[in-house]
Amino acid sequence: SGDTLRLAGIAAPDRNTAALAREAQAALAGLVGRKTLRLSYGGRRADRHGRLIAHVHNANGLWVQGELLARGLARVASFADNRARLAEMLLFERQARAARRGIWAHAAYLVRQAPETPKFLNSFQIVEGRVLKAAKVRGQVYLNFGADWRTDFTAAVTKGAARLYAKAGRDPMTFQGRRIRVRGWLKPRNGPMITVTHPEQIELLPERTTE
Repeated sequence: SGDTLRLAGIAAPDRNTAALAREAQAALAGLVGRKTLRLSYGGRRADRHGRLIAHVHNANGLWVQGELLARGLARVASFADNRARLAEMLLFERQARAARRGIWAHAAYLVRQAPETPKFLNSFQIVEGRVLKAAKVRGQVYLNFGADWRTDFTAAVTKGAARLYAKAGRDPMTFQGRRIRVRGWLKPRNGPMITVTHPEQIELLPERTTE
């Protein structure tokens, strides 16, 4: 058809890690190159550039997103309007990270601890830490990881995300005192902040983990 396709829910290694980017490109070519593909949709079907956003299975029935995540050649990067199969993708990512496959053996893709975040502003990051305080302001929930919300890392759960949590019977205010892992673009807003637009951006962690 001449359409351009974007793989839903994942982000490949960027150009700052050129060898990994080439490995991911080669793996993708091996999975889909000149083969019949089956597309499925779980939300918005196209982005603002007109690219299709889909989950892809190749002629052998292999789920391309799952395979790239399992090999450690992508990480989960989702959006509120396209949330299909995120639980499965996060599981594949966790398993690859635990095994230090692909990107997970490279310093550029380490999971950051909350105090480190000022060094990584304006980039996509996965951050872990304990929520010191949860506060609700005008329907938005702020999960503060430090004593000073003006300078320390914060995850801001939007009103829309809070409504999605409520539909699932959860309340992000209960995350106070919990260890969590949050992913998204790290921006400078009263200190480093990730804006959470959908629940899958946050993973609740056990008190002890080797991940």
